[in-house]
Amino acid sequence: MNHASRRDVLRLLLGAPLAAACQKHLPRREIPGEIKGARFRLGHRLRDATVERAAGKPTRIGVAIVGAGPSGLSAAWRLEREGVADFVVFDLEAQAGGTSAFGTEGAVPHPWGAHYVPVPRRQTSALYRLLSEMNVLEPDVDAPPRALEQMRIRAPEERLFIDGAWHEGLFPGVGASAEDWRQLKAFEAEVARWVAFRDPQGRRAFDLPMTRASDAPEVRALDKQSAAQLLASLQITSPRVRWYVEYACRDDYGLDLEHTSAWALMLYFCSRVPAPGAESAPFVTWPEGNGHLVRHLTDVVGPRLELGRMVTDVVPGEESVEFSVYSPDGGLRRYVADHVILALPKFIVPRILRPFREVPPAHLSEFSYGVWMVANVHVRRPPRSRGFDLAWDNVLYDSPALGYVVASHQTLHDRGPSVWTYYHPLTDADPKQARERLLAADHRGLTDAIVADLSRAHLDFEACVERIDVWRWGHAMVRPRPGFVWGGGREKASESLGRVHFAHSDLSGIALFEEAQQRGIQAADRVLMARGQSPRAFD
Repeated sequence: MNHASRRDVLRLLLGAPLAAACQKHLPRREIPGEIKGARFRLGHRLRDATVERAAGKPTRIGVAIVGAGPSGLSAAWRLEREGVADFVVFDLEAQAGGTSAFGTEGAVPHPWGAHYVPVPRRQTSALYRLLSEMNVLEPDVDAPPRALEQMRIRAPEERLFIDGAWHEGLFPGVGASAEDWRQLKAFEAEVARWVAFRDPQGRRAFDLPMTRASDAPEVRALDKQSAAQLLASLQITSPRVRWYVEYACRDDYGLDLEHTSAWALMLYFCSRVPAPGAESAPFVTWPEGNGHLVRHLTDVVGPRLELGRMVTDVVPGEESVEFSVYSPDGGLRRYVADHVILALPKFIVPRILRPFREVPPAHLSEFSYGVWMVANVHVRRPPRSRGFDLAWDNVLYDSPALGYVVASHQTLHDRGPSVWTYYHPLTDADPKQARERLLAADHRGLTDAIVADLSRAHLDFEACVERIDVWRWGHAMVRPRPGFVWGGGREKASESLGRVHFAHSDLSGIALFEEAQQRGIQAADRVLMARGQSPRAFD
């Protein structure tokens, strides 16, 4: 692969106008660090190789779970809590977690992807059960769920860099006109209308996990239009309001307004709000982000987690499922399981599931995955800046990146070394081209763009930077484009194939922890029912 020039990388990540303006902020030295990420060599072997199938006597197990992201780990958690211990979790990577992976180098642990979950609105939810057993929530069962004070994101939570200074909050209110505020209120009124909605069964229009939400025709109809079309129908033309709404789309989905389903947009703003006009559910976080949840789940799995293992040639049968597992140190081994849960993105499934490899289902082509760059910036001290103080979430108004979260924010250590996690979704309409360009970028070019972007908002940024490590997510998460969520494809992809069951957040069309957890639990429950066991409800 040809490497892109530093100038090309700057344009790729910041856009031509901003890249030109940022030339004066390019680092004067080569910043130490490395490119981390998925095991491309093994992954591309899976993509490109002919079918690999082991010989010899197979190892027998009850349930094989392929994929140690939140969905696969949640399936294992569900089985364990229901008394099923005969399972093994396999994953290609050297670390569990998927897009909830985390790092431990430097001053403080830090996320490589997902970095918070909301406090659940109800006690009858899997997330409530998980957070309770992790001692995250207050124990009062007669009150609405509430996180322990030390688990809630402490103030200040958010700030925005605009017009040369930082300001509290994410809406660009400084300098906003009366018309900007009127249009913001119009959008908030639309959100309140959908929060108040109940279908004939009493279901909310938007809920998490989405299996609790309404599938009424008027709700599903939102998926047929883009977020941009919805804003146009509401006559929302304010650049500030549109930026604020689009930031939400980029943050949760890695998409711009034109390519985000209006259903997904309203889910973002409605699903965590208990009543019209109320505040959204507060977040809980940890230095390593959702890696903290992964730590707990992997502790539950224990030695049944096998990392650095590539599963190939999954062959369903009437009484069992055969498959092979490759590891660099052990070669190929054969396995037979009573059931297999493929907790994988759907673009991977046809590469390892023989019936799908032989005849790829048409509905799998409906799934599309975004491209993200995540960088962890190790600083010896917080750089100086103008305006509002450093917050947990720090956003630059005119940047194509999302800004950064401060991993040490919850530790109460604000003055010393820290790690800032910088998020940049590439919102190209064609993710394949974005993927190719990002993978062609070297560490120097990527750090140039990061330093140039953040130096605009800090007075001595480069002087404070010790190292920058970068993770290139080629297929970060599913993209809820117009027509996808309720188009039928993801529902078909959820159907079991005999003794093979499917799990992953992409089956919901949105990459949230609640969805990954729910899809893993659903797959585990299918296994339990096939074994003649009735899964317990979360109430």
